[in-house]
Amino acid sequence: MSTRLVIDAKNELREMREPGFQPRNSVIRLVAKIISYVFHPLFVPVYIAWFLISVQPYMFGSFTTTEKMITVLRFFIMYSFFPLVTVLLAKALGFLDSIFLKTQKERVIPYIACGIYYFWMCYVLRNQDQFSKEVVQLSMAIFIASSIGLIVNIYMKVSMHAISMGVMLTCVITLGLASTGFGIYIGVALLIAGLVCTARLIASNHTQREVYTGLIIGILSQIIGTTIGNF
Repeated sequence: MSTRLVIDAKNELREMREPGFQPRNSVIRLVAKIISYVFHPLFVPVYIAWFLISVQPYMFGSFTTTEKMITVLRFFIMYSFFPLVTVLLAKALGFLDSIFLKTQKERVIPYIACGIYYFWMCYVLRNQDQFSKEVVQLSMAIFIASSIGLIVNIYMKVSMHAISMGVMLTCVITLGLASTGFGIYIGVALLIAGLVCTARLIASNHTQREVYTGLIIGILSQIIGTTIGNF
């Protein structure tokens, strides 16, 4: 990936990074963008919650169908709705140039805000006995991942998509180690993680280093969350 200096609309000198892997086929780029939107980090925790409710319902105690749907809604509000509203408000107030968070500086506010939301969700789940330790471990992992992401963001524009994929993949593998017949789910998780990370290399200006670093952060965060959650 090469870089060059450009003058932006505010007559400020900025460094622009030119992606090193951009296929000319417009269909491939479109598919990569669709994958990036579908598996956006804001939605991944909700997908995992839905997966756990569908495949491992025992993790939610004796919840009724309505209560399970309410749980998914809670995940959506804390992990998707609030962060999205925060980004939109920050953009409206002029703190962000784009809702796509194209620079490291623009990612600071969302990281801090999401860290608060994620910590609160983790705290609430940890203090409600009806949720299994696996659900609490997931919430811890998400909070830890956002915290590490904020720190690493000082040095590089680490891929948020890759972080979420690392958490998702490790969560599924961890569940598979304690369950039988989980091979198909692990395979699907690996496929999704590979597709999303590849899509970020195609549809964004992320470097391979930023994508791989994000994946490692997600993996380590889930491992740490699992370890802490066992105590």
